[in-house]
Amino acid sequence: MRNLASKSSRALSRQGGFTLIEIMVVVIIIGLLASVAVPTVLDRMEQARTQKARADFKSLQTALKLYRIDNFTYPTSDQGLDALVHKPTLAPVPRNWKSGGYLDQMQMDPWDRPYLYMSPAENGHDYDIYTLGADGVTGGEGPNADLSVWDQVEKAE
Repeated sequence: MRNLASKSSRALSRQGGFTLIEIMVVVIIIGLLASVAVPTVLDRMEQARTQKARADFKSLQTALKLYRIDNFTYPTSDQGLDALVHKPTLAPVPRNWKSGGYLDQMQMDPWDRPYLYMSPAENGHDYDIYTLGADGVTGGEGPNADLSVWDQVEKAE
């Protein structure tokens, strides 16, 4: 009986680990799965950033419309979007600026930079709200593309 138990324990000790080939196969499989999944996840992240910018544009537009209703004009480019949070001191100083402002705080774009504002806009609109995308430089494609509040509107027309 003793001999049988020692044979059994020796057999178990020989089969106690993985071979180098087995480990390499598992690592290769994980690498292949990651090479398929990672680009999809990164693409979704960029889509989410674009969607966030579009949602922010809508809330900024709403605040700008309320500002215009109270003050009969949009903030100037020099006053900027900060005029929605703090009463402008630059001319033309709004006479009916809402106490407490039109936004609680200024929103940052999805790449953690301030949104840019121009009034009047170069595209024929009264104003433009935009961001320079992931790279922070004018122009670009994909995640580096500039986003404007008017992009979706002009594409629909």
